[in-house]
Amino acid sequence: MTKTTSKLNLKPAPGYLVIEPPEAEEKTTSGIYLPDTASEKPQQGKVLAVGDDEVTDSGAKRRAPAKVGDVVIYKKWGGNEVKLRGVEYLFAKFDDILAVVA
Repeated sequence: MTKTTSKLNLKPAPGYLVIEPPEAEEKTTSGIYLPDTASEKPQQGKVLAVGDDEVTDSGAKRRAPAKVGDVVIYKKWGGNEVKLRGVEYLFAKFDDILAVVA
């Protein structure tokens, strides 16, 4: 069963998760402000919605590696960033998830 976000009522396609990455750091611990181009792309975020199980080419079903509310670590260049109502979200494939933070 697909779980959707309460804010935007998103329903990701099978095999995808919607992740909300944290705000990028704008200032270093020593107080230096960083431009957008110098900031490191986040690699973790909170799962907001989970798509249905993915069906592989062989016909097997692959379950989601995380559930709504989990904090996950994902591949550095994985997923697709989408800005909706002023908030950036990441649509990531199940394969892009590296770990669930315990």
